[in-house]
Amino acid sequence: MIEQRISSSQSPIALTKGLWRNRDLILQLVRRDVAGRYKGSVFGILWSLVNPIVLLTVYTLVFSVVFQAKWGTGDESRAQFALQLFAGMIVHGLFCETLQRAPTLIMSNVSYVKKIVFPLEVLPVVTVGTTAFHAAVSLVVLTLALLLVTGSIPLAVVFVPVVLAPLMVMSLGFAWLLSSLGVYLRDVAQPISLITTILLFASPVFYPASSLPEYIQPWLLLNPLTYIIGQLRDVMIAGSLPDFGGLAIYSVVSIAVAWMGGAWFQKTRAGFANVL
Repeated sequence: MIEQRISSSQSPIALTKGLWRNRDLILQLVRRDVAGRYKGSVFGILWSLVNPIVLLTVYTLVFSVVFQAKWGTGDESRAQFALQLFAGMIVHGLFCETLQRAPTLIMSNVSYVKKIVFPLEVLPVVTVGTTAFHAAVSLVVLTLALLLVTGSIPLAVVFVPVVLAPLMVMSLGFAWLLSSLGVYLRDVAQPISLITTILLFASPVFYPASSLPEYIQPWLLLNPLTYIIGQLRDVMIAGSLPDFGGLAIYSVVSIAVAWMGGAWFQKTRAGFANVL
């Protein structure tokens, strides 16, 4: 049931309470968003499983046959290189899919703005939830690939949610910010594809951070994806424990970004109906 007491409070506590009250609505909208993406197709939601399998297969073939690449200097197989790359792609997709959808989010749901009382702040949350679902499917594929290539699955995989949760919080902050800006400045949507492409090559997705010159490596950490990509590879592929201290610092920054994005969204939402 939709919560009727719509608040525009910029307080992070009030915003969090509002999201918790509307948790059932959020889950319903995430399910509808996921199902709607594959509506009318023969395989339906199975495409969410087929897509990452095909991508992982292509990465393995390209890097093992064409580029003959290795991640490090050891005796690792080229299939393991593909696993490292795929882990980076999962993190990039989780963050950048949210960024790409956010600027048009409110404009594509005008009926919620004009016709009914609706907690608009849940829409970016739904977007993050949908991207998290697809990331989870890709993680299942990566886990099965690990079992096939290495013959085992590290116990540290249980910490994957701990690693990805701070990135999801940060993604939500940017989603709130961009979805609001997209209402007032339609041009916001145009450079997002370029930004996400730049992030793909400016993140250690296709290469290890250690391969860069030492004077560049600290600058790479300014990229919000760099640290999380490294942590995901550590827990899933290397089988080591995450850096809890580093994740705590990252979480504080993520919460700050989410609060600023949420506060901006709540402050500007009153004008959505007039603009649309």
